[in-house]
Amino acid sequence: MNKLQDRVAVITGASTGIGKSIAVAYAAEGAKTVLASRNSEKLEVVAQEIERAGGTALVIPVDVTAEDAVVGLFQQARETFDRVDILVNNAGISKGAPTDELSLEVWQQVIDVNLTAAFLCSREALKIMKPRGSGRIINIGSVSAKVPRVHSAAYTTSKFGLEGLTRSLALDARDFGIAVSILHPGNTATPIWSGREEMARQEGVMSPDDLARVAVTIATLPPDVNLLESIVLPVSMPFVGRG
Repeated sequence: MNKLQDRVAVITGASTGIGKSIAVAYAAEGAKTVLASRNSEKLEVVAQEIERAGGTALVIPVDVTAEDAVVGLFQQARETFDRVDILVNNAGISKGAPTDELSLEVWQQVIDVNLTAAFLCSREALKIMKPRGSGRIINIGSVSAKVPRVHSAAYTTSKFGLEGLTRSLALDARDFGIAVSILHPGNTATPIWSGREEMARQEGVMSPDDLARVAVTIATLPPDVNLLESIVLPVSMPFVGRG
């Protein structure tokens, strides 16, 4: 029997990379997936892959930094499936520069996508989950929330903030049977590494499917058990004693 049979999972940033892999893996376990991203064409490709394999996918193009759009995303998910059991806050961007050269525009863009969007989506998910007395929210963080790289003030701050948001949400939600956790990936083969492929190759890089396996594990834990925080990275990656 599929481990996520008939559960409804909303995945942001589902058009590529980690989000796509999680959506495909959840659908393979029987979940009804709600695919959210700004790129409708790529979302349709993911949905077709899921449906060809016998899964269910609802495509909702959305800018997760826009409050009204996020409200609409969860309204449509509830109208279609009558519930939301799992939220994966995966949407994210990385733009780096020395701090003294970092524009306020870029700072705000990174914070909006990586942190504010997770808050907005979590808020709307909780409105659906709390009356049901169950649910899971999984935030996709980064090892940069533990050991930053140089020239990454906005990205690092957003991921540290996401960890703080995770802990606050976990506290607010636990009395309602809702588990909130954060998954910190190391180097993963996603578009975020565009232009830095050689660095990733030297340090070691994982497939997004590796992260999806962990996301399935978290989502299929008993409802009274939570994996609050996890770090998944290539064995060869310089993280311990970063270097």
